[in-house]
Amino acid sequence: MAASSNSSLSGSSVSSDPEDYQPPIWKSYLYQLQQEAPRPKRITCPQEMESRPKYYGREFHGMIPREYADELLEGAEGAYLIRESQRQPGTHTLALRFGHQTLNYRLFYDGKHFVGEKRFESVHDLVTDALITLYIETKAAEYIAKMTTNPIYEHLGYTSLLKDKTVHRLSRGHTEPRRVTFQKDERLSCEKISSPLVRRSVLKDTPEKQCSYEKIHNFKVHTFRGPHWCEYCANFMWGLIAQGVRCSDCGLNVHKQCSKLVPSDCQPDLRRIKKVFSCDLTTLVKAHNTTRPMVVDMCIQEIELRGIKSEGLYRVSGFSEHIEDVKLAFDRDGEKADISASAYADINTIAGSLKLYLRDLPIPVITFDLYSKFIQAAKIPNADSRLEAIHESLLQLPPAHYETLRYLMAHLKRVTLFEKDNLMNAANLGIVFGPTLMQPPELNALTTLNDMRQQKLVVQLMIEHEDVLF
Repeated sequence: MAASSNSSLSGSSVSSDPEDYQPPIWKSYLYQLQQEAPRPKRITCPQEMESRPKYYGREFHGMIPREYADELLEGAEGAYLIRESQRQPGTHTLALRFGHQTLNYRLFYDGKHFVGEKRFESVHDLVTDALITLYIETKAAEYIAKMTTNPIYEHLGYTSLLKDKTVHRLSRGHTEPRRVTFQKDERLSCEKISSPLVRRSVLKDTPEKQCSYEKIHNFKVHTFRGPHWCEYCANFMWGLIAQGVRCSDCGLNVHKQCSKLVPSDCQPDLRRIKKVFSCDLTTLVKAHNTTRPMVVDMCIQEIELRGIKSEGLYRVSGFSEHIEDVKLAFDRDGEKADISASAYADINTIAGSLKLYLRDLPIPVITFDLYSKFIQAAKIPNADSRLEAIHESLLQLPPAHYETLRYLMAHLKRVTLFEKDNLMNAANLGIVFGPTLMQPPELNALTTLNDMRQQKLVVQLMIEHEDVLF
């Protein structure tokens, strides 16, 4: 039986010209095995069982011995029945004939039927999926073990996105993803530098962090309707439900085992990004192909255009209803959102929207895994060592987080230049932005309270020494 019009990987070609693009040719072996798998054969009970649960049908035989179940199933590959356990009354066992033997599984129901992770609407679907999986894993165990050794992903890159005639990323398959490199200068050594001014000069002269915005895929278990092939190894994704995983950000479809081998090169698809606020920072900038989130750029530009001298900037709250309106505008219109004075005359609405965006990030600008390093850095008594520790921690931030923080601190530094008008110095801004940019990994009121001073100090130092630290 023909699995599809594409039955092998031979003859596929790669071209950087979209006009010459040819889709990958999928491997059909596992699909053919699925077609050959035994079909379920329900063994019905000849009499009505009063003890039968309402979610089982005539395949329920009540409390019968295992040996009798074997006799009923004998000789019929794919035959199945449900019996009540004699050892544990009230529990149920699925007896399934496969490979000339009877397999027994503890059967559960919580609105859906399951024996493992997968949950099914009917027992028939569960048995169908089980027979497919057993048959393929029995017949093709060695093939499955080796199917990731020659992936098409390395040659074709994003096969899922290549299906879209307007999007071609063929070149991704020919280049290794660039990793973030943190370059240190030996001149940063505390022993070799005694003068704070020299130390700061050295920090400033250290080469800027070279990076590309890598992003891991956001894989989630997915049920595919109709035949689907893995876009990493080109093999069929077998089973009835939950056949593989799909990246919810870019749409890449792969086997669960293949997902562990896919590079961290997710390129989010704007059609899959449902909102701007509360969206992962790196996901958003990659989806929009920007250096920083557009919310940060647009809000800061608007504030510097017409409100940088506003008294109590960032400290005075805007109307929460108006801030919510701005949030909805960004979620709905993205970079086309209107936050001009004609739409929102009060600059505190724009400042409040920026703070809300930063506060609502699922991973804060200063990430959870680096939180303790920044807190510990702030506790260092020596001013120069403290500055260096913060600098080293900054270099470990994900690129998109680093760039967002750099841009924000440069803006806040400019805000402090108008302190006579806005009454906001670095210390005041540290109090406002400390808890916004830094959140402990575990929500603990006592930890947050104890760390408030260090949070404020970290932000204050980043503002005061922005020209040195970034």
